[in-house]
Amino acid sequence: MRPSPHPRLALVILTALNFFNYIDRSVLFAVQPLVQQEFQRSDRDFGLLTTAFFFCYMIAAPFMGMLADRYPRRMLIAAGAIVWSAATLLTAVTNNFTELLIRHTLVGIGEASFVTIAPAFLADLFGEEKRGKILSIFYVAIPVGTAAGYMIGGYMGHRFGWRAPFYVAAAPGFLLAVAMWFIAEPARGAHDTLAATPERTQVTLLARNGAFLCATLGMAMLTFALGGISVWMPTFLSRVRHIPLDRANLIFGAMTGINGIVATLIGGYWGDHMLRRDHAAYYRFSGLAMGAGVPLMALAIYVAGPVMFPAIFLAEFVLFLNNGPLNAAIVNSVSAPIRATAIALNVFIIHLLGDAFSPTLMGWISDRSSLEAAFGTAIAACALSCIILLYGMRYAPRIQRS
Repeated sequence: MRPSPHPRLALVILTALNFFNYIDRSVLFAVQPLVQQEFQRSDRDFGLLTTAFFFCYMIAAPFMGMLADRYPRRMLIAAGAIVWSAATLLTAVTNNFTELLIRHTLVGIGEASFVTIAPAFLADLFGEEKRGKILSIFYVAIPVGTAAGYMIGGYMGHRFGWRAPFYVAAAPGFLLAVAMWFIAEPARGAHDTLAATPERTQVTLLARNGAFLCATLGMAMLTFALGGISVWMPTFLSRVRHIPLDRANLIFGAMTGINGIVATLIGGYWGDHMLRRDHAAYYRFSGLAMGAGVPLMALAIYVAGPVMFPAIFLAEFVLFLNNGPLNAAIVNSVSAPIRATAIALNVFIIHLLGDAFSPTLMGWISDRSSLEAAFGTAIAACALSCIILLYGMRYAPRIQRS
């Protein structure tokens, strides 16, 4: 059977991989209180699980990016899916916290080979003016997969024990890895129109690429906020608002799923629409959305009662609007020869400054103060992201319309 060259088929397979990737990642968050009860470890220790995962992920990402700019990407993506699925499966048979830490960390190696390569792969299948929409479809899998992970973990963990969801979450990744072998490798830079300036074509000059830097730093602050929210919101609802854990996972998972589909797609389509008239649309749109998240998150965390769930829903909505536009801004900020490497550096930076340590920091603050106080760091990150992205408008590249 010959590899299929069809861009839409590639988009479907890569989006499905991204979906199950995030199920694998978020199942642990859904059953975290149950695991804590068995292993008897502090909030800080369980925040460390996510930090260790991301440090492994970050260290692996630059190497994967360099490989992807030199060798066939479909094989690297398939291999990564097998590694992360195997590590997820092994998580189900852990007997102590140390084993859990090691196996959760190994998931990061597999994910690094997928997350750093897939956007560059898609960029070579679709034009610059369509990438906000295309990447919003790809990245809609993040919140929807996260929501599915909460729901699967919450339902199965409550009824069959915390290990059961990991068996279910691991299986699809193996099948999709096989499907990825039958996708043809697209020509690099086939749909690029922007000038190949030194800042766009040399990795050593990315520090002078304002479009790349501002989009990356703004995304890092978004990642800080979303990382902390995804890890600690079910625990916050259970511990602070006294909502049963399975119900908290169901409600938060449903909200995340709805917002993940609706807000992510709206953000991608609207960002591309605005780009027709405003070359800085991705930066302006995302900056304003991040600013809107500040009062909404404060309302969600610090005001109890009937306003809480609507505020959580709206805060998630405005944050998820940014998935398509910000990732399109990163992809368009560099040229094809270094795109996978640049995305890998972006991955390294956004997690180093973002969710690699925000769950641990929030757990540390929670141990010494309260979860409400810990969420203050996520609110501050949204405000900083707004400032960076609005400043970055001046560096946005001018895309040539076909």
